[in-house]
Amino acid sequence: MSQPKKILVTGGAGYIGSHTVIALAASGYQAVIIDDLSNSKGSVVNSLEKILKRPVTFYEHDCKDIVFLRELFEKEKDIVGVIHFAAHKAVGESVDEPLKYYQNNLDSLLSVLATMNQQKVPQLVFSSSCTVYGQPDNLPVTEATPRKKAESPYGNTKKISEDIIEDVVNSRSPIKAIALRYFNPIGADASGLIGELPLGAPNNLVPYITQTAAGIREQLTVFGDDYNTPDGTCIRDYIHVSDLAEAHVKALQYLEGKMETSLYQTFNIGTGQGHTVLEVVKTFEKVSGISLNYTIGSRREGDIEQIYANVDKGNKMLQWYASRSLEQALTDAWNWQQKLEHETAG
Repeated sequence: MSQPKKILVTGGAGYIGSHTVIALAASGYQAVIIDDLSNSKGSVVNSLEKILKRPVTFYEHDCKDIVFLRELFEKEKDIVGVIHFAAHKAVGESVDEPLKYYQNNLDSLLSVLATMNQQKVPQLVFSSSCTVYGQPDNLPVTEATPRKKAESPYGNTKKISEDIIEDVVNSRSPIKAIALRYFNPIGADASGLIGELPLGAPNNLVPYITQTAAGIREQLTVFGDDYNTPDGTCIRDYIHVSDLAEAHVKALQYLEGKMETSLYQTFNIGTGQGHTVLEVVKTFEKVSGISLNYTIGSRREGDIEQIYANVDKGNKMLQWYASRSLEQALTDAWNWQQKLEHETAG
């Protein structure tokens, strides 16, 4: 019996990374996780082992450390690809601490690329973001939509990272790469054993909603209701994290099936539909039966008014489709929050 192909997942104990580890296992891959746990918890690895019913290979380390990365590749023989998540990701914090974001997000990518080159590892799937589009002139955005000046240092790190990867691919590198431009991942695994687990106050909407519903947060603040949208609140393309995770596997399989070198592609990963913040709040109230305590605050620096994806390219080339609804994502997020509260109380 042949051994499963090994994929290095940087930031694999994080929100999207951990769900991708499950999607990889479902498609017959073996994930090797590296995560410094700066924005995640080691308990996630234990939860992954419960879901997968087998041990998970995990290294607690910073992937900016190129010496350690080389040792890891030599120890874990036959790694055939890398899915690179490891990055700081809070838009607001990046505005306040730009150097922290440039140093961490760019240095980690440079270390990964240099090690992949040295070890001749051919496949890279990169965690990018729809923030590379800035505030687009036309909606929905396609992969051909011009990238604008980033609205935040976080967004700029993703833009610069894409350029770095493309330059490396176009050199004499063995690397073929896909950058997945995420829209807004929400929800949790159907098991309820893993989900979005922010350390401290959440920066994202849905965990703030679920924590407010659970009584952990006194009140949810909606940042601005004077945007040019149907109800005045920002519009985003909210995608179930398990759909997003499966897109990484499809991207990996696409790269495996291509013989040519100098292959670099970008794909939008969203649902193709936008929802306002208040729509998400009302949908959560409907699926949970809970009235949320929320207030309208001022606009948040770095936020764009509205963005949602055209996902035709991913549908056609990757044979990937988002299949889970907003209601399902919010139901799964609430299920995860309740299980979390039960465990904490126990």
